[in-house]
Amino acid sequence: MPAARKPTPPVAQIPAADLALQLAALFTRAHVLLDRLEAVLPAPAGEPDWSASTAFRWISKGGRKQLAPVRNLSAISYDDLIGIDDQRRRVERNTRQFVQGKPANNVLITGSRGTGKSSLVKASLNKFARQGLRLIEVDKADLIDLPELTDLLAGRPERFIVFSDDLSFEEGEAGYKALKSVLDGSVSATADNVLIYATSNRRHLMPEYLQENLSYKHLENGEIHPGEVVEEKISLSERFGLWVSFYPYSQDDYLRIVAHWLAAFGVAEKQRDKALQDALVWALERGSRSGRVAWQFARDYAGRGGK
Repeated sequence: MPAARKPTPPVAQIPAADLALQLAALFTRAHVLLDRLEAVLPAPAGEPDWSASTAFRWISKGGRKQLAPVRNLSAISYDDLIGIDDQRRRVERNTRQFVQGKPANNVLITGSRGTGKSSLVKASLNKFARQGLRLIEVDKADLIDLPELTDLLAGRPERFIVFSDDLSFEEGEAGYKALKSVLDGSVSATADNVLIYATSNRRHLMPEYLQENLSYKHLENGEIHPGEVVEEKISLSERFGLWVSFYPYSQDDYLRIVAHWLAAFGVAEKQRDKALQDALVWALERGSRSGRVAWQFARDYAGRGGK
């Protein structure tokens, strides 16, 4: 027969020295376990150096979320934005209300590519940075962190625009519901010093299919409430209080933008007049007359000295 195990003596009967050794070993194992857990679990975001910049990016580094300052900021101003006077006026007015502590709306900026959607947000930062405006850029994949980010920003004296560029979603993406919740549907109120500005090529931020219109027909085994398919598609965009739409540029506006950037790059006036015909060919080759294409042409023309 195997030898019977000796019963563990009560704690009171364990010598003090042995008890101290056992407790020390237990604490050591606990510390090792906690170190392993900390390496796996994401650490809470820490306070950045707010004086380092007026713009920050929400990034993950070493498993930890943090705000990283943007060292080299775009110098674009409202004066550089040509042909979008109405869009500029609406966004500028909303942003001014926000930095002054007045009621203001979250903004969805949609429309054609290269027309200045992102540039308008950057120019707004440069206009109002001295009044306490700050920009936080968040990628679509990190939108699930919005509740944590807004908690971090709440209580700060600055006014923050959380900016997500070129935004669009597919069915079931986690960031879609997180953004929707922060904009309107969360139990907790959004911090009053935070607004969300987003740009997108899609008006409703999600792809829309012809097949969805068929759901309005009452078919056998079809949905009881067919219109809810489309309602869900537009429910996110409707939570933005201000919609600003951009459209393709006319030829005259395109050439005005080309002339502006040629002057900014130091091209002489006589050369600028000559360059406009080349700018039209440049746009034709790219199939687009946009502010981005105009800027790219001006850089190329100035770089090669008009040759």
